[in-house]
Amino acid sequence: MYDSILVPTDGSEHAGRAAEHAGYLAGLFDATVHLLSVADVQAAAGAFGAGGVDETYISRLEAEGERAVEAAADAVEGADAVQTAVVRGRPDEAILDYAGENGIDLVVMGTHGRTGLTRYVAGSVSERVLRLSDVPVLTVRAVDGRGTDGYEEVLVPTDGSEYAELAVGHGLAVAEATGARVHAVNVVDLGSMTMGAPYTFPDDVIARIEADGETATEEVASRARERGLEAVTDVRRGSAARTLLDYVDREDIDLVAMGTAGRTGLDRYLLGSTTEELVRRSDAPVLAVNARGRTSE
Repeated sequence: MYDSILVPTDGSEHAGRAAEHAGYLAGLFDATVHLLSVADVQAAAGAFGAGGVDETYISRLEAEGERAVEAAADAVEGADAVQTAVVRGRPDEAILDYAGENGIDLVVMGTHGRTGLTRYVAGSVSERVLRLSDVPVLTVRAVDGRGTDGYEEVLVPTDGSEYAELAVGHGLAVAEATGARVHAVNVVDLGSMTMGAPYTFPDDVIARIEADGETATEEVASRARERGLEAVTDVRRGSAARTLLDYVDREDIDLVAMGTAGRTGLDRYLLGSTTEELVRRSDAPVLAVNARGRTSE
């Protein structure tokens, strides 16, 4: 599933936690870990005005990057092969370019948690990497986050769409590698369906929506059981983000695997407030699979 795993790092605790998870996954899949630090020369020049910065200062930035990748290398205990690189550029562009040029299968990034996102997963950087990456992106919180002693409970939210299907494949692959129990969950978010309008669905419509959710979760559970895994299903009503976060806490979930687009075509589970809430607040790492423009094969 994963042969090459990329960890962007700035030497922070958050990047260190990401490196630990990358090392764990590398051990499971016998993958090579790439540790990347980006010397953001443009941002540094902005701090000094139009005159920019000289090569001495740039060399200092790159030296900091070298120290960052060295520190991250110490955290990647499970990987047999580690490659390091320090490049110049804008972080989001550099991360995406490196991933494309080096055949990366998975990007693992650290986050600050509830108060905000780390330097490499902030604002436009987070949006571009999560939305534009051709490969899955795993985000890991450092604050109150889960440990890397094993993924024993894997949550796979699904709405039965082809977009969710791609995330299911990744979630099941990790679960199979660890022997984890799979939680297939469907959230009936009636509020999002009405776009906030004061409208009440007829009971028969709600029943049909929930039946579709049961079908979708049972399909995921069936695939998990075919791999010899234990699987449970759940269909719940409520806000997608809040319901999934509650489920993560209640069931001690170790990993969430989610697709970036649902039936609405508006990235139902991964864009806007749902992404922000899960990436910033989930104690479990979130594996986001960008399915836009692709179909399950």
